[in-house]
Amino acid sequence: MSDNYRSREERRRAMNDNKQTNKSQGNKKKGGIFRKIVAAVFILGIIGLIAGVGTFFALISDAPKVDDSVLKDSFSSKIYANDGKTVLKEVGGEKRTYVQYDEIPQTVKNAFIATEDVRFYKHHGIDFYRIGGAVVANFKEGFGSEGASTITQQVVKNSFLSPEKTVKRKVQEMWLSYQLERKYSKQQILEMYLNKIYFSTGEVYGIAKAAETFYGVTDLNDLTIDQAAMLAGLPKAPSTYNPYKNPENATKRRNTVLNLMAKNGFITQAEADKAKQVDVQANLVEQNEKTSKYDVFIDQVIEEVQEKTDANVSSSGLEIYTTLDVDAQDYVDQLMNNKIVTFPNDKFQAGLVVLNNETGAVEAIGGGRNRVARGLNFATDIERQPGSTIKPVLDYGPAVEYLKWSTAEPIKDEPHQYSNGTQIRNYSRNYKGWVSAREALGRSLNIPALKAFQAVGADKAQEFGEGLGLELGESSGEKFAEAFSIGGFTKGVTPMELAGAYSAFANEGMFTKPYTVTKVKFSDGTELDLSPKPKRAMQDYTAFMVTDMMKSVVEAPYGTARAVRVPGLDIAGKTGTSNFSAKEKASFNIPEGGVKDVWFSGFTPKYTVSVWTGYEKNSDGYIYSENEKAMAKNIFKQVITHVSQGEEKGSFKQPDSVVKRAVEKVSSKDVKKPSGATPKDSITYEYFVRGTEPTKVSQVFVEKEKEKEEKEEKEEKAKLTASFSEGSNAINVNWSGGDDETEFTVNMTSSDGVSQTLADKGSAGSTSIPSPTPGATYSFILSTNNAGSASASVKVPQTAEEEPEDDSESEPGDEEQNPDEGTRPEDENENDGEETDQPDSEGPQNPDQGQQPDQGETENSSEPPSQPGNNGNNGNGNNGTNGNGQGNNQQPPATPDQQTENE
Repeated sequence: MSDNYRSREERRRAMNDNKQTNKSQGNKKKGGIFRKIVAAVFILGIIGLIAGVGTFFALISDAPKVDDSVLKDSFSSKIYANDGKTVLKEVGGEKRTYVQYDEIPQTVKNAFIATEDVRFYKHHGIDFYRIGGAVVANFKEGFGSEGASTITQQVVKNSFLSPEKTVKRKVQEMWLSYQLERKYSKQQILEMYLNKIYFSTGEVYGIAKAAETFYGVTDLNDLTIDQAAMLAGLPKAPSTYNPYKNPENATKRRNTVLNLMAKNGFITQAEADKAKQVDVQANLVEQNEKTSKYDVFIDQVIEEVQEKTDANVSSSGLEIYTTLDVDAQDYVDQLMNNKIVTFPNDKFQAGLVVLNNETGAVEAIGGGRNRVARGLNFATDIERQPGSTIKPVLDYGPAVEYLKWSTAEPIKDEPHQYSNGTQIRNYSRNYKGWVSAREALGRSLNIPALKAFQAVGADKAQEFGEGLGLELGESSGEKFAEAFSIGGFTKGVTPMELAGAYSAFANEGMFTKPYTVTKVKFSDGTELDLSPKPKRAMQDYTAFMVTDMMKSVVEAPYGTARAVRVPGLDIAGKTGTSNFSAKEKASFNIPEGGVKDVWFSGFTPKYTVSVWTGYEKNSDGYIYSENEKAMAKNIFKQVITHVSQGEEKGSFKQPDSVVKRAVEKVSSKDVKKPSGATPKDSITYEYFVRGTEPTKVSQVFVEKEKEKEEKEEKEEKAKLTASFSEGSNAINVNWSGGDDETEFTVNMTSSDGVSQTLADKGSAGSTSIPSPTPGATYSFILSTNNAGSASASVKVPQTAEEEPEDDSESEPGDEEQNPDEGTRPEDENENDGEETDQPDSEGPQNPDQGQQPDQGETENSSEPPSQPGNNGNNGNGNNGTNGNGQGNNQQPPATPDQQTENE
């Protein structure tokens, strides 16, 4: 027991007192820290609030005033050409039909509220619920990716502010929206909105003008639910959802609006489902608004400004600076109106785009022929199968980019199929065997194109194509498939899109999305640059090498578009043709050879021109004649020639990443350097990515030369001997040499006028000429198919009383020649190595009977040919060889005392 405590109880009490004291001190310490944190947060909040309020007032300090005249009045906008001075057109609000709130039926109001701002009647200009959702989207996808603008905010933006997506503009928009809600009623704001909103090209602004333009309705109460839904869906993307141009997209958008109306109780689901059954084009009126000069281009300008700025061109008092080249556009307009080229008929259509390669600027648009009213633009709206014009984009471009193929890459053109087993064919229905990538593209062969696509893979091919501005795969609403490799699209592309893709090849791999507007100046002095920034879509070696391959399309020896060549211009390009399906052929009675679309897309170092030709509808016609099929190339040639006048021509610049090398022409899967034995006509020059050029030397012709030499060494040259035998009173003739495949032809002439063939395509052998004319000279010429030729001559001596006997034997080349006899030396034989037109002989004859073959045998005789060594006589009864080709040759019939035995 401790002396400090009297008992255990006292000690326990003391310990408890100590615990309570420590706990109290700890609580005091913790409480102090918490109070400090709260105080700090409060102070920071106050500071933040003050800073936020200060920032807010700073941002709205120069915000415009809510001006009644601006809200209701329209200010025209001026559109300028690319010189920045020439006014193309002044677009004003005179085409607007203003309607009061009470004149707008509730169905129309509900359609727009359900689509644009379902809480319109509940907020005070700003919908914080929608802002929350937009904030999350902007954090994920970047500022400005999704908006939360109310109808009130849209009125403010279109009336007072520039469309820049900045924090300052957004704060000012919210502030002015709040002010607008304080000054005007919801009904007045909705009326402003429905009279200002943009619906379509042709300066269609306001609900009244839209109803009249699309449905011919002048009283809005006559609009049906499906029509109201269609109009309510248009402002989000007027061009994309235009029912005239894009009925499929328009239908989807209209049905979305109907679903929103049903979801929010404005109509029943049954009413929505019924409205969805109406064809989106069923009640559209024919577009009859007259066009004026440059309207095709200006319509594109207005769409682009609307898409990029949301500004109201008709009423915002804008200054719009465009890329239009007046001279180029005037020329294209004349061409489209039949003043430069002659079109096959009035329904035959064309669309084209002229691009500046360096900037991506659209300098002229050919929207269609004989345009008297606004409507379908064949340069920017139609989406047609591109045919073979897609091969540089989806096949050879990706192969060079990702696999570093050279222009000499060997591809075997042979029977082939898609991965699913479906057979693919070339247009010519034949195969070329081993070809280079250059030749495959130049000849527009389908099978090598598919093989290139398969070698790269669909994913890489799609990535490459999308990098050039094409909508592929999910973005286009169709599955990306191998058939795309030869242009088998379901949806297709526009001339504008194809021109943009091709221009990147000309611009060293830099892609700029085609555009028509450089900048917009707003009434408050704000300027907005709308020129898109270029981006690298491919390596410079890909751009150059594919371009050079496309040059082969317009050049000999196998180019399919040599007709587009222009002296002094470096041109590359590609043709394209799409065919009708079997069902379409049957439905519209289209003959074999009739095609749907014909394209030519090409470029020089400065300009790209993409041309489509065809018919708007299958029922309008089909392209059949050679003149029709050549129209796209003809149009391209005319336009590229005109726009290039006065321009520095230039050529495509070879980058340092590319080398040019001599190679042996493709004959196998390997590309090799030529050898010293390679003939000049088997050498070509191709481009390679630096570091991938061939290092091995081809042995093809070295081996062929070696084989030839070995064969020549083995072969025995043809020999011919002829001599006179006094004992038998006959000239003995012998021929030999060559090999088992050698065929011998021996002809004889004499100075006394006798001429005959001793052997015709026979084997080695001999014969004799009995009782030759004394004093006459007999000449013999031997020809073969592979062992050269030889000749010999013999002069028959006179009788013993007249001239001593000369029994010498003449070897080829050593015999005495008589220039007057017409004998020929070995190297002058015209038939050396060639087959003659003589018919095959009948076969061996019986030497004991001296029978002759039938007379008059023709070259096409159906009789079986003679066996080797069994050549028979000719039609004149001349001598032939025996069955083994050695001696015993048939002689002309003779009396018993004249016959001699053959040697």
